[in-house]
Amino acid sequence: MSAPQGKAASPFKQPKAVWAVAFACVISFMGIGLVDPILPALAESLDATPSQVSLLFSSYLIVTAVAMLIVGWFSSRFGAKRTLVIGLSVIVVFAALAGASGSINGIVGFRAGWGLGNALFIATSLAVIVASASGGFGGAIILYETALGLGIAVGPLLGGELGAISWRGPFFGVAVLMAIALAATVAFVPNLPKPARPTSALAPLKALRHRGLLTMGIMALLYNWGFFTMLGYAPYPMELSAHELGLVFTGWGLLVAAFSVFFAPRLQARWGTAPVLYANLLGLGIVMAVIAAGVTTPTTVIVAVIVSGAFIGINNTLTTQAVMLVAPVERPVASSSYGFLRFIGGGLAPYVAGKLADATDLSVPFYLGAATFLLAIPVLASGHRLLRQAEASPDAEEPVTPALRPVGDAAAAGGAPPVIVAVGAHARAATIVDTAARYAEHSGSPLEVVHVRQSAVVEEQAVETEDADQARAAVKAHLDRLAAGGVPATGQVLDSVGDHAAAGRVLARHAAEVGARAVTVGRSPRGALAQFADGSFTAALTHAAACDVLLVDPDAGPRPLTAGTLTELRSGAA
Repeated sequence: MSAPQGKAASPFKQPKAVWAVAFACVISFMGIGLVDPILPALAESLDATPSQVSLLFSSYLIVTAVAMLIVGWFSSRFGAKRTLVIGLSVIVVFAALAGASGSINGIVGFRAGWGLGNALFIATSLAVIVASASGGFGGAIILYETALGLGIAVGPLLGGELGAISWRGPFFGVAVLMAIALAATVAFVPNLPKPARPTSALAPLKALRHRGLLTMGIMALLYNWGFFTMLGYAPYPMELSAHELGLVFTGWGLLVAAFSVFFAPRLQARWGTAPVLYANLLGLGIVMAVIAAGVTTPTTVIVAVIVSGAFIGINNTLTTQAVMLVAPVERPVASSSYGFLRFIGGGLAPYVAGKLADATDLSVPFYLGAATFLLAIPVLASGHRLLRQAEASPDAEEPVTPALRPVGDAAAAGGAPPVIVAVGAHARAATIVDTAARYAEHSGSPLEVVHVRQSAVVEEQAVETEDADQARAAVKAHLDRLAAGGVPATGQVLDSVGDHAAAGRVLARHAAEVGARAVTVGRSPRGALAQFADGSFTAALTHAAACDVLLVDPDAGPRPLTAGTLTELRSGAA
């Protein structure tokens, strides 16, 4: 929502703790792409079949899947920093052991240990970055997205360069880089407070009893089946060196990162989550079928794999958002349940693909992958109504009430449409609320103070940027202050999933539901870079709102958003 007034803050001006974890995120996101360029070299050097090498993915992902069920329980008891440190330590040890191994079975086993460390790390890294960030969570999200993009894009390139020297290079490279990240995490990341309530170890499994979460989880399982079939087997028909494979998957990774961060939210805003996912899954099915049909033509496979990066980037982000929208449980629990199902699909796919390739030919696993992409469409359709309802109606907490009873009644305006003021946690919020209160009094309308609590989604990770008590406290503080001055007002906390722009659309829908006269918002110093990466709250609100939207300048009072004002806001709005 709004941020402190004044000069635009750089999203990259963050504490050392944030940079330490962001660096570890880059190395973690390198993980899969780093290994892909050396798959043919592994098979040749260790006298292994492609199906045996594919078990590198299966052992890693299946252990990650099972571990996702307990990481919430572990982190809530031992703390986020300790969870990060243990996860990074496990990755360092098992990546080094994999590099030192002399057999394919040894590498497969050590990759399983690597998967355990990966689960501990990915389940807590985004939350730690958000909790440690300065100047609001928006900058932390941008930094995380940057780490994601670098890791996905640079991973295959580095893997190709190190793999051209030796197939052991990428494993030892990860071990060394993660050791550096481990030292930085120990030195710079503070001990963060544990949750008030420890998470139950059974909570993620119990959450799958909810139809919406189970449906989206099965859809993710089918999607990941096709995705990891491609990732595990596409390098073989390309007939390229490790260096050349690195370049191919770097192109793929750049598209994954770009479409995940920049294009997916904009497509979702224009068409809705489900329609974009339908089209995207169909596109993935077609691309996979092209790979299957052209498996004997390396150029066809290379082009199709690179193009698939765009579809995969969109799917990673919107599938996670779909899960979070329909899940009636806490975000960390929903993430664990979803992670369990999607990693299970990713883990089983390479194993089954290997068996099929050995029994038939290399095209069959890709045709099966295409079929799983297409099968995910009717599965998603079976939960379409739940997803549409979740998108159309923002989740609301119970109304917030002031500790003091104001003089008069917020409903005393005789049923007049309310004036809504959107508030964030910053120094000028009180001035903005007071200005909105004067406008409401002048127009004879009741005042409603609203705060949108955001759950940020970055590719396949989701995190609550504040807990429910913090959000309610932000509203209650304004209501108490207004009540002490005899100003009647009501309060509300809304939930949104996605970027800043998604929060703006949630507020617009709420304003329509209550028949608001106007929505007032304050100016924020979030610069052009922040808005481009994370969306503009005010621009999205203005586009979606059916009522007037007023920009509150604390020094000059509210003013309507004209077309010229909106252009100005796009380079400096909330």
